Amino acid sequence: MSLPIGRETAVSGARIAGVVSCVPSRQLTNAHFGEMFGQDKVDDVIKMIGVQTRRWTDATTTTRDLCRNAGLHLLAGLGWEADSVDALIFVSQTPDFRLPATACALQADLGISPNCIAFDINLGCSGYPYALWLGMTMVQTGAARRVLLAVGDTISKIVDPSDRATALLFGDAGTVTAIEAGEADERAHFILGSDGRGATNLIVPKGGFKDYSLSNDPRLADKDAACLYMDGGQIFNFTLRSVPPLVARTAEYAGTPIEEHDYFLFHQANLFMLKHLAKKAKLAPEKTPFNIDQYGNTSCASIPLLMTTSIAEQLKTRRCKLGLIGFGVGYSWASASLSVGPLAVAETIEQ
Repeated sequence: MSLPIGRETAVSGARIAGVVSCVPSRQLTNAHFGEMFGQDKVDDVIKMIGVQTRRWTDATTTTRDLCRNAGLHLLAGLGWEADSVDALIFVSQTPDFRLPATACALQADLGISPNCIAFDINLGCSGYPYALWLGMTMVQTGAARRVLLAVGDTISKIVDPSDRATALLFGDAGTVTAIEAGEADERAHFILGSDGRGATNLIVPKGGFKDYSLSNDPRLADKDAACLYMDGGQIFNFTLRSVPPLVARTAEYAGTPIEEHDYFLFHQANLFMLKHLAKKAKLAPEKTPFNIDQYGNTSCASIPLLMTTSIAEQLKTRRCKLGLIGFGVGYSWASASLSVGPLAVAETIEQ
């Protein structure tokens, strides 16, 4: 069954001013997992996912902490006064609390005025293009002049350490992107969609207000219901079915052929999958940078982390046409075609 591409929408008059990513200094290599799983089994998983190292927080550091450090560094690098920020959007599936919204606490952390619009969005793999669309729309409508998008996850806190499918895959990162007014005729094109029929294929079954572990789903047998469960086969099938047509339609909708994009930045889900997607979408290898080998799958932070690692120098020195492709948990997907740079700040820092 094919999926609909999604809702198409364009935004004008807004631009990305800078991006900072913050990753934990704690680095776990594959050798860390060898004693638990056996090196042969670790090697088998790594052949598929391609992760050589990943960054994990300590027990007390949260996504909010990583985003706070990224935000303070970004404000200083841009020379923005905290009071000049009109809106703060926190996108994550690992907030500090069920309530209150982490955006409210982060607003205070950054010293932003109480006049600031602040709220959370619960999105994972597709979260960055969604956040860009919303932040740019706020600027376009005049609701805000300057917007900070705090986008990140600390998935290491919800993986089952005995589940090699997830423990080896995920890493932690927090990012903050600054949005401000841009040229009136500069347009960013987005496609946004979801299909909740796949919601239970990537889920933390227990811990909210509905306990999916009581559903008698046989896939959850012997699983820790408080930890992340992933049906890798279903996720893989969804991705291969939905992402290549999303790439093609994004370029078509933007009126910019695929070959005229400088880079396509994919959510860093799985290295084998990413290479297959790039080939199926007929993308040149040099236009599809990867960093999952160094940082793992960092959920909604993976696209901005690519911007501040793999193509940071390019974004700081010239204007680049980017295709951004997010997909996964929900099911949810989102894409963007937009011009970015030269940026005053495009950096990765450590916590």
